[in-house]
Amino acid sequence: MMVRVSDEPPSEENPANTAEEATSAAPPQRLRTLLIIAGVLLGLDLLTKCIVVANLTPGEPVSIIGDFARFSLVRNPGAAFSMATGMTWLLTLVAAAVVIGVVRIGRTLRSLWWAIGLGMVLGGALGNLVDRLFRAPGPLQGHVVDFIAIGWWPVFNVADSSIVCGAILLVVLTVFGFEPNGTRTGRDEPDTDETETTTNKSTSEGNTA
Repeated sequence: MMVRVSDEPPSEENPANTAEEATSAAPPQRLRTLLIIAGVLLGLDLLTKCIVVANLTPGEPVSIIGDFARFSLVRNPGAAFSMATGMTWLLTLVAAAVVIGVVRIGRTLRSLWWAIGLGMVLGGALGNLVDRLFRAPGPLQGHVVDFIAIGWWPVFNVADSSIVCGAILLVVLTVFGFEPNGTRTGRDEPDTDETETTTNKSTSEGNTA
C-alpha cells in the first residue's frame, strides 16, 4: 500500500482572517463624529450671528449681567479676539488650511476625545471662514461678526470659543499621552524588554525541544 506524501508545507493561518481580526479589534474611525460636532457648532455659530446682526446695532450693547457680561455687535477684520486686524486675507487662507488639515487628520482618527477636540476646531474655523468669504467688504476680506463681551476680555463669538476650547482639549490630550489612533503612550504599547525576554525564552525552549 502506497501512502502519498505531500511536498506542500502545512497551511498557515489565513492572513485575511488575521487582518480582519486586527481591524475588528481596533477602535472605530471617528471622522463621522468629528464632522457631526463640527456641523453642529457651525450651525450654532451661523444662527447666533444672524440673530445678532438682525437685532443689534454696533455701539449699542445689550446688558446681560450689568457691565460684566453683555451682547455687543462688533465687525472684526482680525483673528480671534480681535488680533491681527490688518491681515484679513492671510487669516482667511490660514483658516482654509486649518479646515483641510483637520479633515485629512480625521480620515484616520480613532480617538473619541481627539474627534471632539478637532471637531470643535473645525466647526469654529468654518464659522469664521464663512464670514471672511461672504460678508462685507468682500471675499477673503470679510469681517467676522463678534458679539459676546465678558469683562475686560475682547469681544468674541461662538466660533472663537469653539476653537479655543478645542485647542485646549487637544493640548491636554497630548500632555497626558492620548494619541489620535486611540492608544495611550506608555499604556497601550508593549514593553520592549518584556517582549524581548518572552521571545528569547520561546526560542530557548524550542531549541531544547
